[in-house]
This record gives sequence, structure tokens and C-alpha cells, in this order.
Amino acid sequence: MEYVKSIIDRYKHLRSLRQLGDGYRGKYAFVGIGNHSTSNLYPVLSYLHVPLKYIGCKSHDKLPLIERAYPGVKATTSLAEILSDDEVKGVFVSIAPEAHFDIGIKVLESGKALFVEKPPCRNAQQLMQLADARKKAGNPTVVVGLQKRMSPAMQLLKKELARCSEPMTYNLRYLTGAYPEGDALLDLFIHPLDYVTFLFGKAQVNCMEYTASGTMFLLLSHANANGVVELSTAYTWSDAQESLTVNTRKGTYEMKQLDSITFKSKPATLLGVPLEKVLHRHTTKTNLQCRNEFVPTITNNQIVTQGYYGTLKAFVDAVEGKKATIVQGLEDIVDTYSLLDYIAEHR
Repeated sequence: MEYVKSIIDRYKHLRSLRQLGDGYRGKYAFVGIGNHSTSNLYPVLSYLHVPLKYIGCKSHDKLPLIERAYPGVKATTSLAEILSDDEVKGVFVSIAPEAHFDIGIKVLESGKALFVEKPPCRNAQQLMQLADARKKAGNPTVVVGLQKRMSPAMQLLKKELARCSEPMTYNLRYLTGAYPEGDALLDLFIHPLDYVTFLFGKAQVNCMEYTASGTMFLLLSHANANGVVELSTAYTWSDAQESLTVNTRKGTYEMKQLDSITFKSKPATLLGVPLEKVLHRHTTKTNLQCRNEFVPTITNNQIVTQGYYGTLKAFVDAVEGKKATIVQGLEDIVDTYSLLDYIAEHR
């Protein structure tokens, strides 16, 4: 037992050294100090040891409070000061959604890498303007905060569905409480609409119904899939729901809250007759992924399962020249904005 314990201790020691040794050489700035940023984004940057040189905000009375809360960081209300600093390699932008586009354009024109929270802009035309600004600046790294694409559950489901050559159907439900502070389509529904294009490709709206209560029903078709989507702010935030069921020839995939994915195989048929009615066989259910709520490790943290960790790490790795997979650059979300524009025009 002592030998086994020594091996375990050695492993833990090496793991600790590796985590402490991981870091980044460049300097970064963060524009925004709202609740979403401090709850979901700053903790990831701290865990990854990303060195912030500046934190930008628009309120002068916050400056001394920011510098007290984040020692070694300079708080400023001047975006120009941040963008003129050659030491800053990348800028994180997470402020009021309507300001993302204007700030993002300025960051790209300075030649710095840009991480911008969703929505990065209001429509497809502005998305093309961001892409043009990036091209003129020499193609710096750009990542959009559509982090659900980088959720481990979404990455796994993407790989599973890539093996399905036959047409699929799906049912998506994204249900929250009232959202009076902004545009629910761009601020909330952009997430599920983005990941259906990520999973199934460009979407065409065959039917759309929008109710006065804030619920939208969509019938979408893709090259190899058809889906029914319910998006709503008529439910409750205390029990918000996000679920996706994908029906394939071999079985059904069920994803709940990005925390779990299960696969249920379909019993065989003979000449169209379901053998399950004759042989009374049970359906096989496989847990492909499930967040372990008992073990409080980083992999079981919702910041990881929701995709924040993977998205931010991919951005900083790309800026630093490390190997990185980016699935939500500006070009990757063109189909998402085509879908958003159509809905906005016809709702």
C-alpha cells in the first residue's frame, strides 16, 4: 500500500506542477466588469493564469474598486489607452450587447486579437463588416462567445451525428423566464439557433409561429435533418430548460442542459413489424456523458460543461501560437446570422 500511495502522491505532485507551470506570456485587456463576466469569464482566466494588464469600464467610480479587487491590473475608462498599448495582444469584450459591434471594430482596426461575447453584432451585414475589418488588420484571432459549441457534450454529439448518413429529425426546447432587458432573439435564442447550425448545417425556415406570450415555434430543414424548435421566455428562470432529442435510424440521442447525453437504441423490425412487440425486449440506454455532481473537479464544473473554459482557452492558445481548435470564429457563424436575420424579418 505504501508503494501505491507513493505513486499517487507523485502523480498529484506532477499534476500540480504542470497546472502551476501552465501560463501565457502575452498581456491582455478585458473591457467589461458586469455580472456575467465576473461570474463566468474572469474565473476561467484566473484558472488559466491569463495575465490581464487592463480592465476597462465606463464608470469612473468603479476604477479604484477594480484595482483593489484585481491587484496588479490597471483600471481605465479609455479604450484608446488599451488599444495603443503594444504589449496587449488580445482584448476580451463583454459589455452591453448593443455595444459589442462598435468596440469589436475598434479592437480589430488596432490589429489586436478579439474575444467578443454574443451577440457580436446585430445582423449579417455587421458580421461582414467585422470580417472585413479583421481581413484588413491581417487576420488577427477572433472568437465569438457562443460557448455552447465548445461544451464537451456538444462536441461529443457533433462527432456522434457525423456518423449518421441517413436523414435525422430533432426536437429542441429552450425555455426561460421573462427577458425585459433586451432582445431575446439576439441575447438568448442565439445560443440554440447557433448550435443547430453547428450540428446540422445551414437551416431553412419552413414554418414559424410567434405568440404574444413570447414563445416561438420553428420548423427547420437542413441538408440531412429536419427539426422542431420551441424558444420561449414565457416559462421561469428558476426552472429554465434546455433539451435536445435527435432521432436517427439506429436510435435517439437526448441532451439535457448540456450536462448529459444518453443514447437509446431502437429495437429491430422485421418486414416493418416492430419485434419489440413480439419479443418484449428492453431498449438499451447508454450514458455517453454525464456531469458528476459529486466530485467537485474542474471537469465537473458548469463553467466547463457549458463551454466557457474551452472557448476562452482556445482563444488564448490561438493568440499565443499554441495548438487550438476554434469553432466560433466570424466565418463559422454566417449560417447562424442568416437564420437570425430571417426570423427577425418575419416574426
